[in-house]
Amino acid sequence: MPRNRRTSSQPPATSRWRSRHGRGARGPVTGPHLPMLQNRIDFFDMTVASTADYLKGIWPEELSNVHFEVAATPIGNSGADGVDRWRVDAGRRRIVLYRIPIQRLTKLHRDDELHRRMYIEGCVFRAVAELLGKDPWDLAPDRYRHF
Repeated sequence: MPRNRRTSSQPPATSRWRSRHGRGARGPVTGPHLPMLQNRIDFFDMTVASTADYLKGIWPEELSNVHFEVAATPIGNSGADGVDRWRVDAGRRRIVLYRIPIQRLTKLHRDDELHRRMYIEGCVFRAVAELLGKDPWDLAPDRYRHF
């Protein structure tokens, strides 16, 4: 039966870095000269954050202490099609957007990055409009797009 050649209990010095077959540390998949890849979660979070910042800039007094949050899915089902897209808590001044229903239960006529972004922005606009008791078109008529 072969024995382990390593006699000391310490790992070899090369194992401090992720070194496979002497190649050194692993680098990003895209390489040093290309931007990092963006996944669906990052895309969703950045779209919600940029839309919330835009609306806070237009309505600074009304949205000054409103907290925007992103959750994966709602706990209960009470939406028109069985799944909520967002939840507004006016008492605690909080808006929770549910990422998975917004991303996966959406029927877009063109499934590309622009239309996904517009749908997410529309959900943020409708949630803020529900909080403020206004029509989404009244928040920013030049930016709101309804699907």
